Amino acid sequence: MPDGGRDTELLIEDEVREPRMFRVLLHNDDYTTMEFVVSILVEVFRRTPDEATRIMLAVHEKGVGECGVYTAEVAETKVALVHARARREGYPLRCTLEEV
Repeated sequence: MPDGGRDTELLIEDEVREPRMFRVLLHNDDYTTMEFVVSILVEVFRRTPDEATRIMLAVHEKGVGECGVYTAEVAETKVALVHARARREGYPLRCTLEEV
């Protein structure tokens, strides 16, 4: 026997954890148009036009609006997409993430 005749007991303990989740937020500024914010919400975050309008109004009225909750990698990618598109269009739109 390869193990020298001993019983070898292999104990495998898999600890399954839920992935860390992050809330993606848009922040109000005095330059980014409401139309651009709605387009970001529809195209990047796949919100319906009604949902996008509701979130855009929260950004406008409260200073911040939640776009969605995602795993770290997805949240980071969406933040980068928002910033890249906003800069390309000449807007200072700020998008952040925070752990849930």
